[in-house]
Amino acid sequence: MVNGKSNVAEPPVPEPPLAPSRTIDRVEEESIVKTTIRVNRKRPESMTKQITDQLTSLIESGAMTVGSYLPSERELANSLRVARNVVRGSYESLMKAGRIQSEGRKGRSVRASGGKRRAAAKGSRSSAGAKARKK
Repeated sequence: MVNGKSNVAEPPVPEPPLAPSRTIDRVEEESIVKTTIRVNRKRPESMTKQITDQLTSLIESGAMTVGSYLPSERELANSLRVARNVVRGSYESLMKAGRIQSEGRKGRSVRASGGKRRAAAKGSRSSAGAKARKK
């Protein structure tokens, strides 16, 4: 014993395993999107259509799973070197098609392949309510 400490080395304390982090997963998913999407300015179709088609194929192929987040408009626009409204148009098109959903400040994520929102159901519900009131 020297200076109150024993000569026997203490076994190292194992570090707790890292909990799965949503931010790490999100960064990995966003990097998949950023590295696989390419925009060709010389093609006759719009850049918005090119981005939409490529995101759709990533979703359909399973490269982007249900619940995975897309990069923000600004991040994707900067990485592709396009205007932000180009990416916004692509995201809006995917939202209308029911492929992605907006989660407010959290961002946009891939929807389950259940399809589009029920915009038509809203109208049918009001007509059903009108029929019930007539009786």
